[in-house]
Amino acid sequence: MKVATLTVIGVVVLAGLGGAVIALWPGTTNITGLRENLAPLDATVDVAAGEAIYTAQCASCHGANLEGAPDWRSPGPNGKYPPPPHDESGHTWHHDDATLFNYTKLGGDAAMAALGLENANSGMPAFADILTDAEIRDVLGYIKSTWPERVRAAQAARSGG
Repeated sequence: MKVATLTVIGVVVLAGLGGAVIALWPGTTNITGLRENLAPLDATVDVAAGEAIYTAQCASCHGANLEGAPDWRSPGPNGKYPPPPHDESGHTWHHDDATLFNYTKLGGDAAMAALGLENANSGMPAFADILTDAEIRDVLGYIKSTWPERVRAAQAARSGG
């Protein structure tokens, strides 16, 4: 009886872990339930619209030239990390598409908490009530379009593309 119970518990735990890995694996359904494919110049991404949205919604924090805030690697007096650059000098391209999408939509702390990483100390607000999913993809497409080919290729590999 004990062996059967342990076997059932083991199967349930393994199934749960497998589901978590599949849900978070790059190129699979992300935590908002959307499948993201943000190839930099994908026909479904409007780079010009993304640039306009970036200018209106993002540039005040991340810089007009995607340069980020000074000392972005160190927490500010409030304990939050300042906005990083989105050009190739930053770490945006180190993240897969689903993470970038969720970070923008949910906000930094909520996106990291959904991945089990508490206390991210991110100052990134949520844009779910401000931008549509398509607009978020356009902004990310614009950001990616500014990266050199080697950086786009490295980020695409992280996204399963």
